[in-house]
This record gives sequence, C-alpha cells and structure tokens, in this order.
Amino acid sequence: MKQLTTLLTMIIFSTAVNAQYYSYEEIQNKEIIAKAFQHWHNGIGNFFDLLTDDMKWEIAGSTPYSKTYTSKQEFLDQVIIPLNKKLKVKIKPTIRNIFADKDMVIVLWDGEAVALDGRPYRSSYSWYMHMKGGKIIKVVAFLDGIEFEDIMKRIKID
Repeated sequence: MKQLTTLLTMIIFSTAVNAQYYSYEEIQNKEIIAKAFQHWHNGIGNFFDLLTDDMKWEIAGSTPYSKTYTSKQEFLDQVIIPLNKKLKVKIKPTIRNIFADKDMVIVLWDGEAVALDGRPYRSSYSWYMHMKGGKIIKVVAFLDGIEFEDIMKRIKID
C-alpha cells in the first residue's frame, strides 16, 4: 500500500511539474502564428505581413545570408524576394511543432518548393519569433544553410 501511495504521489507531482499553463498573450500569439502558417500553407495571405517595419531578423549560421537584417524591407529585398524569384512553385510550409513562451513563439517547420530549374527545394526551419501587439518584432531563424545557399547560387535571375 505504501508503494502504491508513493507511486501515485510521484505521478501527481510529475504531472503538476510538467503541466504548462499559457497566458492569454501566449495563446493569442501562438494562434496568430499558427493561423498565418495555415494561410501560407493554403496559398492565401502573406506571412511576412506580420513583420513590423523596424523588426530585426537574424539568420543564424555561416552562409553569406547569415546576418541580422534591421528592417522588414531589407529582409524582404535581400532574402525573401530573391528566393521567391528562383521558385516555380512557392514554398509550402508544414508545421512540425509550435511553442509559446512569454512574448516568443517558436515554430519548427518544413518547407517544400520547386525551383525554376525543376529541382525540389526542401528545407527545415526553426524560427524564434518575438511578438508585440500581434506583430513580429524580432526573429532568430535557423535553416538548412547548404540547401538555401545552393538555390541562391544555382538559379540565376535578372
């Protein structure tokens, strides 16, 4: 009986310690990001409309694109627009998991597209997005640098 009581106490304590309770802000931020990814997946809307004009976007790693972009326009002009011009079929994201912690939403996702030369573009991403007022103000992004650099160098556009 004592062993059963000890086991039940351990289970209850373990469950209470591991339970996560989200604040209203965390739930709201997570829902905003999840909805934006769903719209992107379905080919509607523009995920990057969530970025504030003065946001900071850091691409981690050691590619020529790995740096901190200090505005939405700089990031779009130097990364997103050039990448999209190299694609016949735009990136379709699929979320593997999404987490919220205070003002940060973390998304682990896979993207698939087709380049202008017909070859597939596949990459996994992890984005750490800080939010304020329902908008993204800062991102640290991890991606497959080899795959990204390959498509950026391989496909020549005017």
